[in-house]
Formats: sequence, C-alpha cells, structure tokens
Amino acid sequence: MGQASPARGRMVAPLPQLPQLQWARLSRLSLGVGLAFGAGSALAQSAGATGSGNNNSLAPVQVEASRHTPLAMDEPTQTGSRLGLTPLETPASIEVLTGDTIRARGDVSVVEAVTRATGITGSPGPGNGGTALAARGFTGHGSVMQLFDGTRLYAGAGTVTFPFDTWSVDRIEVLRGAASVMFGEGAIGGAINVVPKKPTRGPIQNEALVTAGSDATRQVAFGSGGAINDMLSYRFDISHRKTDGFMVRGDAESLAVGGAVRLDVSPQLQFTLSHDEGRQSPQRYYGVPLINGRVSSLTREQNYNPDDAEIKYRDRWTRFDAQWTPSEAVTVRNQLYRLESKRHWRNSETYTYNATTRRVTRGDYLEIGHDQEQIGNRTDATFKHSLFGLKNQVLVGFDANRIDFQHTNDSPYGGRSVVDPFVFNPGYYASPVAYTPRYKTKTSTYAFFAEDKLAFNEQWSVVGSLRWDRAKVVRTDLQNAANNLQKTFAYATGRLGVVYAPDASQSLYAQVARAADPLTSVISTSATQAPFELSTGKQVEIGYKRQVAEGRGAWSIAAYRLEKDKLLSRSASDPTVNQQVGKQSSEGIEATLDLALTSTLRLEANIAKLRARYDDFNEVVGGRVISRAGNTPFGVPEEAANLDLNWRFLPQWEADFGVRYVGSRQVDAANSRKIGSYTVVDGGVSWQANPSLELAFRAYNLANRTYPLSFSNSGNQWLLGRPRSFEVSALVKF
Repeated sequence: MGQASPARGRMVAPLPQLPQLQWARLSRLSLGVGLAFGAGSALAQSAGATGSGNNNSLAPVQVEASRHTPLAMDEPTQTGSRLGLTPLETPASIEVLTGDTIRARGDVSVVEAVTRATGITGSPGPGNGGTALAARGFTGHGSVMQLFDGTRLYAGAGTVTFPFDTWSVDRIEVLRGAASVMFGEGAIGGAINVVPKKPTRGPIQNEALVTAGSDATRQVAFGSGGAINDMLSYRFDISHRKTDGFMVRGDAESLAVGGAVRLDVSPQLQFTLSHDEGRQSPQRYYGVPLINGRVSSLTREQNYNPDDAEIKYRDRWTRFDAQWTPSEAVTVRNQLYRLESKRHWRNSETYTYNATTRRVTRGDYLEIGHDQEQIGNRTDATFKHSLFGLKNQVLVGFDANRIDFQHTNDSPYGGRSVVDPFVFNPGYYASPVAYTPRYKTKTSTYAFFAEDKLAFNEQWSVVGSLRWDRAKVVRTDLQNAANNLQKTFAYATGRLGVVYAPDASQSLYAQVARAADPLTSVISTSATQAPFELSTGKQVEIGYKRQVAEGRGAWSIAAYRLEKDKLLSRSASDPTVNQQVGKQSSEGIEATLDLALTSTLRLEANIAKLRARYDDFNEVVGGRVISRAGNTPFGVPEEAANLDLNWRFLPQWEADFGVRYVGSRQVDAANSRKIGSYTVVDGGVSWQANPSLELAFRAYNLANRTYPLSFSNSGNQWLLGRPRSFEVSALVKF
C-alpha cells in the first residue's frame, strides 16, 4: 500500500446532566442513544472480527485508527483536569480536535475548527474579534472562555483576538459545561484551549504549505522543529494569509508567528521559553441589511462600511515555563507570562433599510482603541501518595496577575449617513466627537486552586476541585473624575464528580459544579455595574464514554442542566431600576461518535439538542416592564450537528465530506422573530503524491447557501458566511 497521509484525529468525550424532574426522561434518552451507538460499535467490532483472517483488511484498520485517533480517550488533556487525567478518568465532557484533522478539513481559523465540536456554535463579529462562541445555551466571551496553551487573556470590553490561525495548532481541547473551577470567571458554558505545537526531541523536521483559492485567496506557511543537541530543542511556525474576500472591499490579511526553545537540564528539570505573535487586518465588514425581510441578490456582495474603515489587531504572548519532577510522585510547574493586545476599530456598524425611501441609514459610527497588557505567574504542584491505603493524587496551585487596560473612543458615537443600497457610494468616516482616551483600569487578581482524585479501587473514583478568586478593579475616568471607582470581586467555584469505570475502555460519571460569569467584562467594569456582583451558575451532568476495541474509534453521550443566577433585570415596580435577580437556564443532551466503518471509511458525527430559557428576566418596552420569562435567549441555537466522512478510495487518495448544521436563533429576548437554521456542506480530495508531498483540493459551501454567521440590529442585518469557494494547496515535508 502507498504512503499514509498525515495523521488526522479527534477524540471525544461528552457532557451530561441530570435535572431534578427530568432525570428519568434524560436517563432513558441517554440509554436509547447509548444502545444505538453501542450497536454501531458492536457492528464495527464484528466487521473487524470477520475480516481478521484477511491480512488485507485488518492491517488497514489499524493504520486508520492510528491516523485518526492519535489522541485517544486514555491520553491526558490539559483542559479537563490539571492532574493530567485522561478523558475517561475526568467527570466532565471533553473533546479533542487534532491539528492534523483541522488542517486536513481546510479549517484555517480557530472558530471554523472549534465549531465542528459537539454543541459549539459561533457568533463572530468584528466587535468581538470575530471569535465569540456559544455553548450549552450561553454566548460570548463572558460565558465561553478561550485560552492559549492553558492561559487566558482577560477579555477587554468583551473582545478576544488571539489565537486565530490553525497552522501552528497541535490540538484544540474543548471542555463543555461549567469550567470556572479550572480557569476563573467567564466559563459557565465551557472553555476552549488551543494548544500550539511544542519543541520535541528527535531529528529536525520541516514542512511548508502553499495555498491558492477563490477571491484571490493565498496562504504560505512554514514550520520546523526538533532537537538541536542533547539538551536543546525548538519549534518555529509562521503563517501568512491574504484574501480579497467575496464582498466589495473585502480584503483581509493576517500573519501569525510562533517560536519556542526548550532546555532539558536533566530528565527531571526542563525550561521552555515561548513567544507567539499575531497581526490581523480582518475584513472591514459588518454584514448587509435585509431588504423587505430578506437578503437581496443585488446587495449580497455589498460592503456598507465607509471607504476608510479600519480594523486592526496585534497580539503578543510570551511565556516562560519550568517543570521540575524530583520523583515519580511529585511534579512542580511554573509559568511566568506577559500578554499584550492592541486593537483599533473605525467603522459604521449598523445599516437599516427604509422601504419607503428605498435607502439605507448607516449609524453607529464608532472609533475604538484597546491597549491592554497582562503580566502574571501561575504555579502548581502535584503529589501522588496513599491516603488511608487508597491511591490519591492532589494538586495545589496559585495564580496571580495584573492587567492594565485603556479604552479610547469617540463616544457617544453620533455619526449617521443615508446611502443608496443599489448604487452605493461608500463615503468616508465622520464623527462629531473627537477620538480620545476615555478611561483606564488597573486590575489585580489572584486565585488559589486545588484538585484531588481519590481512587477507591480500579473501578470507582471521586474527583473534586476547588478555586477561590479575588479581583480588584481600579477604574480611572479620564473625562470625568466623578466616575472613578474601585470594586473588588471575590468568589469561589468548585466541581465534584464520581467516575465508575467497569473496565479500561469505558466510564460513567456524574458531577455537580459551580461557576461564575461577569456581567460584561471584569476589567472594564463601569460605574453602573459597580453595585453588582458576578453572576453565578450551577450545573449537574451525567455521561458515558467508551473507546471501541482495537482503536477503531470512540463514542460518548451526556445530559446536563445548567442554571445562571444574578442576571440584571428591570424592577417590576420601577422600570428605571436594575436588580440582580434574573435567572437563565438550559438543559440538553449531547452525543459524539468517531468510528471506523470499514478499513477505508471513517465516520465522525456529533449532535446537540438543548432547551434554553429565561426563567426570570424583565425588559423595559415603551416605558413598561415586560417579563420575558419562558422565552429563549436571543442568538442561542437549540440544535447543532456535524458530520464528517473520510474515505481512502485508493492507496494514496482520500476524500472528505463534511456537513455543518446550526439550528434557528431568536433575534431578541421578546422572541419576536427567528433566524432560520442553516446547513453548510464542504468537501475535498487529497493525493499523497509521494512521502514528502501532499496535494489537496477543497470546496466550501458546495450548495452556495446564503446564511448568517451572526446577526445584529434586531436581526435586520446579517453577517454572511462565504459563498461557494475553492482552494488548492501543496504541503511539503522535508
């Protein structure tokens, strides 16, 4: 047989929950889906057994297993546990997307890649850095945290802009559900951890990529890593991508550079210095206005932003890691880090069509700048020992940092213009207010955390985690000293789970967890938010995970209930008063399957179904307080699914077919209108021409579907996904 193509893999573990009155219903549903998946697993095993006497069928299955699941459920992850537990040992829903799988599918951005994971959907927009996600009924950077190599950058005014490029990604670990006990406030819906490629021992290996595609899209990338000598090893990656975009004036450009050097002083002591940097000039595009309730074919490719609009992001992440393992029972780790982000926007962000005048009114002329620096240190120590004759692992740690943030803008954003949507003249940005520094904050945070796993025997274990955080925010208003403030947030979060593993290939678990979310963003706390505390959340979930025999795949299922309290809600007796009494909840079920159907055909699929509701929430409409209790939170899809088929139809040839489905979303808290669901189909073919060269052709949105990645302006403005497009690429290894 020919040379196998590069490794591609994804490992999955789900997340469940048991709501009080719905335990029986969810348990029956979990059992039903489990039996269905179990039957599929049994069929695969049966097929393997049937072909075991045929040397031509058994060996290829083993190759496929290695190729697709290099990260199995029995390999540790960084995101679900700091103890180095495997997904089978962790009482939580964990899924891993390997970098090779991500790149083989043609996903060039982290958001594209991670929204193929179970229950993760995107709501990107220029204002949030194009990176906002939704999970388990909760949306945005204040509820779905994003990390790089286990470290978070505190979201400044709700924006995160790094990481973004997938060339240097080793894997993306997804922890669904309440994750504040791992990473602090802002992870009630989950956490996404992008893990970059690291220095490795062994011969130096290089790889280069050249890509060209529709809309003058082009990318060049290079990577190199290996051992320099017995003590030094390195990793270096660089990726440059540029496109003209499918819309008018849709040009975009990005550059991502990363490097790391590791010093192995001894087998017990290692030091690693890493630096990653990203520069982006994203598309200056905020979508198109609906005309008579729909996207017009005449304006689908129009860009309504002024001609001199600008969006620029620059991020720098520097880390110094040390790991000391004095014995098999003790490991001490430390990371010293400095993170920096500079961002600038100048745009008109809302466009509204007037059917009477047949004109579009452009508003929200915003010019905003962020200047942010975060310096911190995280230390933890792990001990393996015996407790009352039982195996026990315990970790204790401390995290402290300081964040300086300055916000510059031209508030109150008074610009406005009226344009012809069909014979369009973009004009130029004009604001009646000067662009000047408005406020700065200095935030000092520290946290203590601990995690413990107590194993009663080979089958039963209890895993518990605790975290206590304190954040002090000092805000200086550069325009009005009367708005200066100091605010301290202190909160505790935790997780307690039980794991039962009948054997080494499967586990059942149940967990309860407590989480915390900011009202908007801790480091940009305003005077109106100062009287309030963080929102709090609690989650219950159950789940089952199984690895299929002989590495043919894995499947998992989970059910959960998640509640978030202390939302700001208008007082029923006084519409001018906000009270922290609101409540929002979700409950759902998620299932994931990764299975080798035959020696050459592999299926990966996942589905998430949830019910999200406002339990207690009021809005003011026309001076009156209106209850939204029972409504679905806006922007939350209650259904999502993904499917990917990989077929090696000839020894050096592979075909991929992918389907992404996102359910309908409400446009507002009143549930006055829905944005319909959408399905996007992608596909590709790759040829391993020789051991060093792979050529690939990929097609995106094969059906040329018009759909909104996200929407704004009460659902009347859609930020469209790309239409049908194509790319060809060459990957060389040497």
